[in-house]
Amino acid sequence: MTHDHDLVLRPTAAQTEAALNPPPGRNGGDLVVETLAGLGATTVFGLPGQHALGMFDALRRSDLRYIGLRVENNAGFAADAYGRITGEAAPLLLSTGPGALTSLAALQEARAASAPVLAISSQIPTAGLGGGRHGYLHELPDQSASFRGVVKSVHTVRSQSQIPSAIAEAWTSALTVPHGPVWVEIPQDVLLSETPVPVVTGGDAFPEELPPRPELTAVAADLLSRAERPAIIAGGGVVRADASGKLRQLAERLSAPVVTTFGGKGAFPWTHPLSLQSWLEDRHTTDFLEDADVLLVVGSGLGELSSNYHTFKPRGRVVQIEADLGKLESNHPALGIHADARLALQALLETVQERTDPSAPARVREVLEKVRERIESQELTLEQGVLASVRAALPPGAPSFWDMTILAYWAWSAFDAKAPNTMHSAQGAGGLGYGFPAALGAAAADPTHPVLAVSGDGGALYSIAELATARQYGLNVTWLIVDDGGYGILREYMTDAFGRPTATELTRPDYVALAESFGVPGVRTSPESLEADLAKALSAPGPSVVVLPAVLRMFAPTHTE
Repeated sequence: MTHDHDLVLRPTAAQTEAALNPPPGRNGGDLVVETLAGLGATTVFGLPGQHALGMFDALRRSDLRYIGLRVENNAGFAADAYGRITGEAAPLLLSTGPGALTSLAALQEARAASAPVLAISSQIPTAGLGGGRHGYLHELPDQSASFRGVVKSVHTVRSQSQIPSAIAEAWTSALTVPHGPVWVEIPQDVLLSETPVPVVTGGDAFPEELPPRPELTAVAADLLSRAERPAIIAGGGVVRADASGKLRQLAERLSAPVVTTFGGKGAFPWTHPLSLQSWLEDRHTTDFLEDADVLLVVGSGLGELSSNYHTFKPRGRVVQIEADLGKLESNHPALGIHADARLALQALLETVQERTDPSAPARVREVLEKVRERIESQELTLEQGVLASVRAALPPGAPSFWDMTILAYWAWSAFDAKAPNTMHSAQGAGGLGYGFPAALGAAAADPTHPVLAVSGDGGALYSIAELATARQYGLNVTWLIVDDGGYGILREYMTDAFGRPTATELTRPDYVALAESFGVPGVRTSPESLEADLAKALSAPGPSVVVLPAVLRMFAPTHTE
């Protein structure tokens, strides 16, 4: 009798030949790129550094495509977006010390958004490891310690024979739900030394599935089937799990209204009769969700933004499906189901009883009408018009990446993403500079669609150097920069809190001239011509910049009422 665990994959003749007669001149860096290729990677991002030269030299001998950015943090944002778009673990190659540390903010965003990033960094030579102060360039007492609280897992290599297994283990970790960034570090001498290790010709890694416990889904299905006023909050976990279709089936079977979180944009059709859209920062929506007798939360931890700044106080039973164990019941008591959203929704679809509620669409329309009346009472026609122009100019299947800027805050609530996995922002960790480099990563992942990046002038200055990257690789990204002369949202926050802003005003360049100096076409637009200018830029191949001088305002919050 043969058991599955007794099966051994036999090498092919070509693999045997490669193992017995490896090409000369290979080093530890070759083991890195061979392992990545064996795992299925096709594109890597990064920035070279002295300790990492072994990896970068090996790229020359590989078929991997390299996209080199100008700042490590931006390279991390690009890898983050590549992982979100493809669902693959995006390799990010970095050097020791300052290079590695500069990626931390991007890796924090990837962790918060469950984006699979495989960061591989060099280390000081093996002789300097252990915490002593040897004075090596870029030396840290414990480099990996800086990443343990940020990434999903840390993998340390100390010899060349460890490289293939360590990278495969990290790859599996990155792609096991919840997805996330992982960290591998390899000493400089291990990367540079000639290697006797055979060519890496295989590397299958199988991420573990996370199915729900059946007794929990049985209880959840019973609660939802008997509910009088069920409602659903759909978060980013639905998008990451590619579970939007199953979410729609369940909502329709239960006649349950659906709100998508800012990270879950596109998880449910915007104009569906059961769609409450994404107005989470609105008391009318909060009241509606609090009134649900059974609330199903899928792929969301109900954090600060998803709970209207923790003012949300559900009165009914909460059922929470969440792949990140740390988020399960972290904010509200619930029937917690630790599972991948897709598998859990499928289990519910197989067990819930259909319920009909002809009043549900009317109740949804009533909430949306109250939201509309509240927004329109604030005379924000400029902001609504600008956002409508962006939506009209952007093709339905084209992805967009939004920096932390006032127009993005509007988009979180008011923008129709049209499809799942097409609207992304830095709301996971909230750092500036995400939009443009992330859009570059998305363009590298899928060149068949134009990609839109949206930044304020403050956030744009974080990633202006990547205009060179966009030009060098001819990436099809249009960058909309809303220029209001400073950190606009901080200006509003400080004025509201203290009566006047401090440290929010910026001297900035002529963004059109600056773009053109990189060889990137630029145009200055107005609210009236934005739709036409943006559509023209998006339809042209290669990178472009559209600058909109405008001071936008946020709609009034409700969590302070």
